[in-house]
Amino acid sequence: MTASSRLELLAPARNADFGIEAINHGADAVYIGGPAFGARTNAGNSVADVARLAAHAHRYFARVFVTLNTILRDDELEQARRMAWQMYEAGADALIVQDMGLLQLDLPPLALHASTQCDIRTAEKARFLQDVGFSQLVLARELSLDEIGKIATGTNVVLEFFVHGALCVAYSGQCYLSHAHTGRSANRGNCSQACRLPYTLEDETGRVVAHDKHLLSMKDNDQSANLRRLIEAGIRSFKIEGRLKDLSYVKNITAHYRRLLDGFLEQTPGYRRASSGHCTYSFTPQPEKTFNRGATDYFVNRRQTDIGAFDTPKFAGEPIGQVTRLTPDWFEIDAALPLHNGDGLSYFNAEQELAGLRVNRADGRRLFPAVMPADLAVGTTLYRNRDQEFERALERKSATRRIRLRMRFNEIPDGFALQLCDEDGVTTEAALPHAHEAAQNADRATESLRDNLGKLGNTIFEASEISLDLSQPWFLPASVVNSLRREAITALEAARAIAFERPPRKTAVSPAPTFPENELSYLGNVFNSQARTFYEKHGVALIAEAYEADTEPGEVALMTTKHCLRYSFNLCPRQVKGLRPEPMTLVNGKERLTLRFDCGKCEMHVVGKLKKGRQISIAPVAD
Repeated sequence: MTASSRLELLAPARNADFGIEAINHGADAVYIGGPAFGARTNAGNSVADVARLAAHAHRYFARVFVTLNTILRDDELEQARRMAWQMYEAGADALIVQDMGLLQLDLPPLALHASTQCDIRTAEKARFLQDVGFSQLVLARELSLDEIGKIATGTNVVLEFFVHGALCVAYSGQCYLSHAHTGRSANRGNCSQACRLPYTLEDETGRVVAHDKHLLSMKDNDQSANLRRLIEAGIRSFKIEGRLKDLSYVKNITAHYRRLLDGFLEQTPGYRRASSGHCTYSFTPQPEKTFNRGATDYFVNRRQTDIGAFDTPKFAGEPIGQVTRLTPDWFEIDAALPLHNGDGLSYFNAEQELAGLRVNRADGRRLFPAVMPADLAVGTTLYRNRDQEFERALERKSATRRIRLRMRFNEIPDGFALQLCDEDGVTTEAALPHAHEAAQNADRATESLRDNLGKLGNTIFEASEISLDLSQPWFLPASVVNSLRREAITALEAARAIAFERPPRKTAVSPAPTFPENELSYLGNVFNSQARTFYEKHGVALIAEAYEADTEPGEVALMTTKHCLRYSFNLCPRQVKGLRPEPMTLVNGKERLTLRFDCGKCEMHVVGKLKKGRQISIAPVAD
């Protein structure tokens, strides 16, 4: 099977247990943080946890990718190298990398994936990363289908794209606002999420355009409607964001995209999924039920007008109706959806802030909250951000994943044999000496034999076909058949473990390819001497230090975004002729950030400088 035919559903894993559930719910691969150096400091895991997850994933020929995607100081490189080898020994299948200095080290023979922090927006950069040894590239979330297609045409590696979850407003790897204001670097895995704060927007004259809105907060990514077009453009790995999300999110969203991709595979010959087995669920996946800030497909179908979650960065939930009656202890709503005891509801109060309540008891449309909100009014629109019944379904075992196999039972001179062949073509056989004794009741003996052979409930397999190649019905005790079946299944598991192969490290081309740019500013994120050596080897003449080195004290672009506030408020020169892209200002308390607009590239730059008195936060590093 070629890389061009494999479609991979890639799910997040906060920890090994979450990753195991992601596999059970249909993921072809999961990505997880190791002990250190992952771009989510609160999502680290031990070597033993990664090994446990890899062992489970590999049973289905699914894979585990470990995030080693922060930029590193010189004194951290050796520890990162050791950790890479620990991940290899634990069974990981690839490392997700941002810092090019790692490519100068003695890394294990693991596949390398270029992290989204590598800011891959052009075919030239994608081709360069392919040529230096990356086998999978996480493309920028801001790309359109046409731009993805151009990159696919110029490369022959697996292209990965985020299809669901939270969106960073800045190009990944190009956001320094958190470091400038708090000392917490996004490129070091410790973002303070300044993009989710409320801001007031002023024009060049000081006139307020928007007051106290979350103007840098995006809706959540949802590419459910675009999967076919993304596949046609060249995407082969479909990534779900969320290494800090809860387990119900992982189960629900993984199952949702598994169903969508399976639907495509059933209708489209020439493609296949990247791992084994099929899933059945005890719930109906509904992405609107778990955390989201509203949905957008961002720039996949070019620029859209409504991509911002300006009202709140929180989860408002699904709209369910309006308040029709109020009493001191309960209220009624005109909801068409059934409500449950324990549901969580939200609403926007008079200050347009999101408030919430918990339903103690639901009596039809009459709801009795734990505490009656004083600011709830008739006509208020209510949303449900926790469906208690749905959450309880996800708290239980909610998916089963089985690998189909064909079973052939036949007689041999001194007994009986069972051959197994699974959906991946892995075969095995087990034999058991036993006397050939004619059955007194042929029909019952045949039915009993089929039933006992098909008892695979405690395994990861299910029989799609059971064939009996016998000269006549034989009497066989259930214990004999069960013993033979268990022996064959154990042998098949062992054979699958041998058959599973980790993807090899891609060999860099020779001579060394030239980087598409001759010089790198702080935007190159070069934070150590090995990264500098890497870029020098690939033809870069001028290399500035990373912003985290604190050598850029003046005003620079702390964010570069495809999101444009001039466009959001109909002030773009392309919307209204005669308008000029004058600077605007974002205000949050005493903080003032200048907005500058590059209309040629259709980008917005959030300009500021290092804040005095900030505390540099160094991400904890495990031994």
